[in-house]
Amino acid sequence: MRSKLSAITAYSNTATTVGTTLNVAQSVLSQLDDSRNVVEQATGQQGAFSLNGNGQTSTQAAAASQLGEILSLLNTQVGNNYIFSGSAQTTPSVANSAEILNGNGAQAGLVQVINERAQADLGTGSGRLVVGGSGSNISLADDSATSPFGFKVSSIISNLTGATVTSSSPPSLAVNLGANPNAGDTIAFGLTLPDGSSQTITLQATTDSPPGANQFSIGANANATAGNLQTALSGAIASLAQTALPAASAIAAANDFFNSNPPLRVSGTPASSTSLVAGTSANTVFWYTGESGPTPARQTALAQVGSSTTIAYGMRANEQAIASLVANVAADGPAAKAGIKTGDLIVTVDGVEVEDPNAFDYRFATKPLGGTAKVGLVRQGKEIAASVALQSLPDTPRNEVQIKGQSPFLGATVATLSPALADELRLDPQTEGVVITAVADGSAAQSVGFQKGDIVVSVNSQKIVKSADLERVTNASSRQWRVTIQRGGQQISVTFSG
Repeated sequence: MRSKLSAITAYSNTATTVGTTLNVAQSVLSQLDDSRNVVEQATGQQGAFSLNGNGQTSTQAAAASQLGEILSLLNTQVGNNYIFSGSAQTTPSVANSAEILNGNGAQAGLVQVINERAQADLGTGSGRLVVGGSGSNISLADDSATSPFGFKVSSIISNLTGATVTSSSPPSLAVNLGANPNAGDTIAFGLTLPDGSSQTITLQATTDSPPGANQFSIGANANATAGNLQTALSGAIASLAQTALPAASAIAAANDFFNSNPPLRVSGTPASSTSLVAGTSANTVFWYTGESGPTPARQTALAQVGSSTTIAYGMRANEQAIASLVANVAADGPAAKAGIKTGDLIVTVDGVEVEDPNAFDYRFATKPLGGTAKVGLVRQGKEIAASVALQSLPDTPRNEVQIKGQSPFLGATVATLSPALADELRLDPQTEGVVITAVADGSAAQSVGFQKGDIVVSVNSQKIVKSADLERVTNASSRQWRVTIQRGGQQISVTFSG
């Protein structure tokens, strides 16, 4: 009888442990999904064009912040066990975010892997495409039929009068101009990018000389026109290689880094490489540090909760769904979706010259949201164009709460800062943390001098990152409150009696 009771107690304790683990895992997965939603809402939003010291927009900086939070969540422990490490439960599930991003000594991190991939995809500047032809012929081909890098030609559609498509099978496209086209005729070249997305270059014949954007001049004869078409096609490819290609390249590199075991990276000299190679533990950071054997993830943790009942509850951080989420967030942050970069000289907005920051701000302020603007840039001595979406600043969840705990903040309403909320309060869009959005009349918060727009940095030596942090700290009683806030760009520290 005693042995049966002992067994029942053991089964009950095991079931409790398993239940706790699954509850924690569910909470973590829910928070991962929240982070994914935050980044999805922010992706592609370019309401503010200021760059931080790392050359990132506020959206990209927010994505980088979410990546750090995701990696921290994947190292969650129940007791002393890392729940996303498979059977290696005493080993952290993932490396720390600094190593994953920036590497560790001779081990390359994600940023280096992305940079190498960007060089490989760009090649000599044309995204690994070769524009050629002679006489009245124009051709467009991949520089290698087997290389995974750069643009890949996918289609050609021509309505040029007198022209004949002589090759429409990738990796080479060709067209012959039997006669001069008419003004307004077009030809379109379809391209596939490294992440699987697509772009189309459409060029229009014109009698203007010089031609406008995405146009080519009709020459004295078909041969001259073909030469002009080659020049226009080369220019359009070079521009696309500086704008859309880096973003697609970063996504491809992030997927190879996070979704491959071992991670894949460029082989040899990037600009001339034609293949990927598996990284080694000596030259590449392995982001997932848990167990990754052949046993299915669920089977890596088994618990007997009855005489004939066993529960499989193992998990790995590198499972496809989780790894893909990490890769997508990483590509939006450190990958720095292409477009305007630190060091670029902005010279025009939709063809209108801008000579100083005020003129730049004015041009964007007078444009309606929802469309795009063509920004003319000079990068490393070369003129390029970037298409920029005109959208509002990303508004991540504010989680606004009113502080009710007995503290100096009693009666203050606070919210987690987002770029949109910062803009609304006339703060720097890249400011992060918790901000006071309202102070109730006659409240403790008003009596000690807190104001709308104050940013709460820390309370009792605890850093305040989210509104829930401040709510938690102020719900605990304290004889003394050491508070640091930021107001008008200045940091203020003060101590209040409890």
